[in-house]
Amino acid sequence: MAATPIAVVTGASSGIGAATARTLAAEGFRVVLTARRTDRIEALAVELTEAGHQATAYALDVTDRAAVDEFATAFRSLAVLVNNAGGALGADPVATGDPADWRQMYETNVIGTLNVTQALLPALTASGDGTIVILSSTAALSSYEGGGGYVAAKHGEHVLAETLRLEIVGTPVRVIEVAPGMVRTEEFATTRFRGDTEKAAKVYAGVDAPLTAEDVADTIGWAVTRPSHVNIDLLVVRPRAQASNTKVHRTL
Repeated sequence: MAATPIAVVTGASSGIGAATARTLAAEGFRVVLTARRTDRIEALAVELTEAGHQATAYALDVTDRAAVDEFATAFRSLAVLVNNAGGALGADPVATGDPADWRQMYETNVIGTLNVTQALLPALTASGDGTIVILSSTAALSSYEGGGGYVAAKHGEHVLAETLRLEIVGTPVRVIEVAPGMVRTEEFATTRFRGDTEKAAKVYAGVDAPLTAEDVADTIGWAVTRPSHVNIDLLVVRPRAQASNTKVHRTL
């Protein structure tokens, strides 16, 4: 009897990460939920287990390389890695942006993804059919005012995915990049604006049906479950109301 394939999801405590864990569990994966907020991922693991799925919670800070390496020792073989941990801080112009914010975004989005990918690549390769998913953003593909630090970090993630795909071609590991546009989750914009819910709400004001975390998770689930020879290199997903990072239809 074949072992249940394992999927690791980083940043699984909320939003797209939590929704992706639910989607992959429903697809038959044993999901390993990682995030810094232990209570959140433990509650999600209980939810999934009670629904008849297989799930394990593991507290992890992806920027802590020693902790990531220790985590990786648990896996001889791994089917899927979803690099979702990341986020945005601030919306200041380049001229006045806080270097500490830029550094934190780079550490989480780029170095965190690098840490986990490097540590788990041997197990993904050993599976004979591994898949790495990197959650970037439409910010990885084009710039916008007030987004310099986040755009720079997401461009870094995009290049990481693109370069890794070139370097490991011929191995049994796919590299998939999913780049969402405007997604309304419970925390992303609020975190970006440091808890200012009024400012966060304005991001989505008048927009008819921004994407949800479940929309993005459904996209990830589809990409991951394609036949092994099919690689979805880059999938950009936006709400219908958004034509680009700077062109959004609003009814106000």
